[in-house]
Amino acid sequence: MAAPFSTTPDSCAVNCIAITPADSDLVAPVRALYVGGTGNVTINDTGGGSVTFVAVPTGTILPVMARRVWSTGTSATNIVGLI
Repeated sequence: MAAPFSTTPDSCAVNCIAITPADSDLVAPVRALYVGGTGNVTINDTGGGSVTFVAVPTGTILPVMARRVWSTGTSATNIVGLI
């Protein structure tokens, strides 16, 4: 049976997970990150790159597919992964 909605990388999330930054990969990659508390967010993307988003404001959704949210370099809080 086909999903009742699109599951492409640019479609809405079908699941959400609380993320505790760690220096290891997430259980599964996420298609976007919601940042609930202002700060920096350091990630590895699904292409293998690493980047730090600096001074991300509260309530921001970062539309980036991430496989890791680093503890080192991340000061933002209340991060939620959108799957």
